[in-house]
Amino acid sequence: MQRESDRLTPLYARLLLRLTRPFPNFDVAFIGPLRARATQAMHLRAGDRVLDVGCGIGGSFLFLADAVGPSGEVLGVEISPATVAHAQRRIETNRWTNVHVVQGAAQTVRLAGWYDGLIMFGAPDVYASAKALENILPHLRVGARIVLFGARTTNGVAGKLLNPMLKLAVSKLSFATTPLPDAEPWHLVRAVTENLEIREYFFGAMFLAAGSLAQNWTAALKDAVTNKSGA
Repeated sequence: MQRESDRLTPLYARLLLRLTRPFPNFDVAFIGPLRARATQAMHLRAGDRVLDVGCGIGGSFLFLADAVGPSGEVLGVEISPATVAHAQRRIETNRWTNVHVVQGAAQTVRLAGWYDGLIMFGAPDVYASAKALENILPHLRVGARIVLFGARTTNGVAGKLLNPMLKLAVSKLSFATTPLPDAEPWHLVRAVTENLEIREYFFGAMFLAAGSLAQNWTAALKDAVTNKSGA
């Protein structure tokens, strides 16, 4: 059981869990404001249902739960059993009755019903995975807001310094299958959304993107995958 949990928990998450186990509400200080902006970009209303896929230890739960209110629902999806346990402790500590978390891979997790928004915060294994999007997007209403945050490569002097560091960190600390940052890690999400807006942070090394699910997203996603494969 422990070996299976370790296999599904990347190195950075195992290190984070060791540091934060006594502190269920822990979050990196400078990340909090970005989570708040990401939640604002979702345009959530009271009573909405929202998916937080690749939720980690639940750092975005506070903002999402407040946005949808007691009549809404936040569902976190996380592949790592150890990380899910920490997220569950966060839920119990804060006595949220409208927040739940399930363990599963974004590519195969079974979801029920319709959702009004999707956030993928620091989850390249989700937003850069066609299989994950094919599994999740059918549960979103047309026009649902999709928000993602993550790392990207950048040009100029900053890129020469930051790009190798980002790629090294991802290769050493994440899953072997985690895609390395590139210039447009949002390319699949751009294909399935309308009016995708992208903001850069930290000298262009991080991004926050937000758009609305397009009605013809299924065909658009297939085209994006085909074009990427043929590039």
